Amino acid sequence: MGCLQETAASKQADEKRIPVDKRFELFLLPGRMAICRLDPEDESPPWAGPGVFSSVTRTKAELTVVCQEENVPAGITCNKNWRGLRIGGVLDFSETGILSSLTAPLAGEGIPVYALSTYSTDFILIKEEDLSRAVIALSGAGHRVFSENDQERLP
Repeated sequence: MGCLQETAASKQADEKRIPVDKRFELFLLPGRMAICRLDPEDESPPWAGPGVFSSVTRTKAELTVVCQEENVPAGITCNKNWRGLRIGGVLDFSETGILSSLTAPLAGEGIPVYALSTYSTDFILIKEEDLSRAVIALSGAGHRVFSENDQERLP
């Protein structure tokens, strides 16, 4: 009986899966990004703001800052050498499968990502040394990746 229940539950889960068939235009952000960790009681640092992209997220455990690498002062705990990809256009809150359509091909190639969202769109950060492989994987999945100046399509 337990085996029958597991099979039925598995079948229901398969029926509820959303196919990952979304295709997006992605735009490479200029420069390298850093992901920094500060103490949770720290103020949002002024160095986090300048640049084409920054994000400040606070929890009880930490304050995380994502910003242009060159803005980070010495002595800050951070992970550097990330490149950012922005999904083109404005995304609707009711859309599903957006990040999975991007992360699935990258996971298949063993490429780690750091995902962020704004009100209007999503971003994924990829280590600079993985960027070429990521562009190939994303292009192979049907996405179109453009250079920093939004003019040149990458392979």
